[in-house]
Amino acid sequence: MSFALSAGVTGLQAHQKMLDIAGNNIANVNTTAFKAGRITFSELLSETIKKASQPTATVGGTNPQQMGSGVGIGGIIPNMAQGNIVNTGNPLDLAIEGEGYFVLSNGQQNIYTRAGIFAVDADSNMVDPATGYLVQRIGLEGENEGFQTPGDSNVHIPYDAAMPANSTTQIKVAGNLSANATFTDGPQTQIISSNIAYTTNGGTVATEATEIDQLDQFSGTSGTITISGYHLNGDPFTSGLTFTVNPTTTLDDFITHLNTNTLTDSTASLVNGKITITDDTSGFSKSDIVLSYSGDGTLTMPSYFEILTVGGEEVKNISITIFDSQGGKHVLTAAFVRTDTANTWDMVLTSITGDIYQISPGDRRIEDITFNASDGSYNGLDGSDDSQFVITFDHDTVNPQTIDIWMGTASQMDGLTQFKGNSTAVAREQDGYEAGTLSTVSVNNAGVIIGAFSNGIKKNIAALQIALFQNPSGLESASGGYYNSSANSGEAVATQAMTGGAGSLHGGALEKSNADIATEFVTLIQAQNGFQANARTIRVANDILRELSNLIR
Repeated sequence: MSFALSAGVTGLQAHQKMLDIAGNNIANVNTTAFKAGRITFSELLSETIKKASQPTATVGGTNPQQMGSGVGIGGIIPNMAQGNIVNTGNPLDLAIEGEGYFVLSNGQQNIYTRAGIFAVDADSNMVDPATGYLVQRIGLEGENEGFQTPGDSNVHIPYDAAMPANSTTQIKVAGNLSANATFTDGPQTQIISSNIAYTTNGGTVATEATEIDQLDQFSGTSGTITISGYHLNGDPFTSGLTFTVNPTTTLDDFITHLNTNTLTDSTASLVNGKITITDDTSGFSKSDIVLSYSGDGTLTMPSYFEILTVGGEEVKNISITIFDSQGGKHVLTAAFVRTDTANTWDMVLTSITGDIYQISPGDRRIEDITFNASDGSYNGLDGSDDSQFVITFDHDTVNPQTIDIWMGTASQMDGLTQFKGNSTAVAREQDGYEAGTLSTVSVNNAGVIIGAFSNGIKKNIAALQIALFQNPSGLESASGGYYNSSANSGEAVATQAMTGGAGSLHGGALEKSNADIATEFVTLIQAQNGFQANARTIRVANDILRELSNLIR
């Protein structure tokens, strides 16, 4: 009877454990990334009543006679299969599809989880908000931009930092420049005008009769205006390069000097307070002028002359917003103009908004942009000139800003082209931006946190670390959805999502529990039946013992 009683007791204990595990699975049916457990039973050590015997010449062999002593727990095995992934809409909710675990630090060691419920704390660290454990990163993403600290693997989300402005260093242009289009009314006549208007009495537009000492832009007694520039054909000025001014000198005196002594193929005038120069003939033109002042006091000179109308038979204007080193916005307008040489164009900066200190004539024109006559593809520059504009802004007169103009790859159709028909060239993009702050973040499938800033720029913030294990079933549960490595799980292998066998990440989503209600209800029934059967075994054995006791009495 002792065997039946002890076996029944082990059966009760084993099925109680089975019930406990099923109950735990059901309790965690809605726990994020929970992994259900499964129990296995094994027979306990059997008592051998009679050993087996070998066959002899006269009789056959006999089997051993053994009696079991009950049942024990063979193992409690976690089901590491992936649960369903559901969208949450929270960008820092993360789910792993495939192998791998998120890595967090509790301040003493790394721990691992599949429950990607993350947030940002007061110090801008990415954490599990339930425990404060710090999410870990891998690689160098975000270090060059200052978002992450080299040597520190904690993920920092820079809501507390501003992205500095980035000055424009390149403009990409693309599209067609017509090989045959012309203006209906014939070639245009080039007109250039100073980028400042001279005024009197705090804002009244000056006229030709206005004396120098009446200008808002003048202070002092006398000085000299130095003149340089280029004629229509590109030859530099050679005469009338200086003009002496005193308080009674009028603007008309200076205009007359230009027309009499300096200009040979164009005419100067004063229009709405601006010095304006108009070519005497229409067509392609390189007219430009630079004025500077030295002497007693100051006389504000134009920082450059805007090109109001570009001379030529075919002109294509483009414009784009660029940024200076402080993030200031400026609308840069330029024009492509077909030259008198076949399949050749110039690009000239016609105007730019904002406070400009200086634009030199040689820094505003890109000459001899050529195209292949055979197929209209871009052929590069026919000469040594760089394809760039150089602009000096008022806020930094020491460091001019150089802007490269990318027009395409020579002999390819990835930028500018020259075909017959309409000109369609546009300024497609530029690489500058104003200062900004982090607005939102998202995580891509490779586990890279991408920050969207208020200036419209997106930057990689960090790459999340993913841990892989040789035997994930060997991990030890540390409660709260966390796991520790064990002697049989193998050491964690740090990697990035979608690399080295790691799964992909889903932002704004969580992994659900893999506990199945239907399966667990069946397990409950099995546990109940097993428990009842073992209880009946104990009851019957007890009844028999009672009968024996009655016989003895």
